[in-house]
Amino acid sequence: MASIYEVFEESAFHSAISALPASTLAVIYFHAPWAKPCEQMNLILKTLASTYAASAPISFLALNAEELPEVSEQYDVTAVPYIVLQKDGKTLETVSGSDASKVRAAVEKYAGAGSGQAQQSSLPPAQTVTRPPVSDGAASDSAGKNLAAYAPGPHDPKTAPDYSASEQRQGEQQTNTDELNQRLGELVKAAPVMLFMKGTPSAPQCGFSRQTVAILREKGIRYGFFNILADDEVRQGLKEFAEWPTFPQLWADGELIGGLDIVKEEFENDPEFLAHHSATAPKTSA
Repeated sequence: MASIYEVFEESAFHSAISALPASTLAVIYFHAPWAKPCEQMNLILKTLASTYAASAPISFLALNAEELPEVSEQYDVTAVPYIVLQKDGKTLETVSGSDASKVRAAVEKYAGAGSGQAQQSSLPPAQTVTRPPVSDGAASDSAGKNLAAYAPGPHDPKTAPDYSASEQRQGEQQTNTDELNQRLGELVKAAPVMLFMKGTPSAPQCGFSRQTVAILREKGIRYGFFNILADDEVRQGLKEFAEWPTFPQLWADGELIGGLDIVKEEFENDPEFLAHHSATAPKTSA
């Protein structure tokens, strides 16, 4: 039966991909060891791979997204788990997140259903949808913090006030789209620069959030942050509100800038980007 091949070097990945016949479907899985949803995806893909014979025209490749950043950038990976279905060098489809049914449907769409026993016994059924719980890596130290103005110091490890604790509505079921959009509209303007990230600046829960925090810290930008892992309503709703499906998201003056790649590009093109929001910028009178 087929199995997942873990790739540890960029050269090994390109060699493995180039060696595949044009008719072989490559299932390229980007993961990170600290990401809780990846633990589940590991099991899903291992089980799914076992339903295909070793001689089947399908190959499962796994890569640590942070250890192989150039490959991640090549495939526009901005969150994990992330799966790319590729054949003959062309991307057919991508799947972000740990939805077992979506992954299974995508693989079977291009490779057909496997014939192994695992398909009937332990493979998650097609209708199963797994949503990461609130505790899937969310930092617990955000509770009880207060909103506050912020000016970063040279040795400040947190770099921002946490807007998720005071905004989180625990135990509430909010179904009204207009009400949610109004809440999101207020959140993106909660600070002149707002970072919606996984975890907190002192304890990022994804490498992309960690890199974004590092850039803002290096530039000395004042910003607030919202830990999306602490509020699934915001986590899901902001994707549609922003028309931007991944995190982190950086907003300035209520307008979306984008994710890590866009933030990098903006600072590379303009070293003074967001300079008026830096800790050294003169304050304007109200």
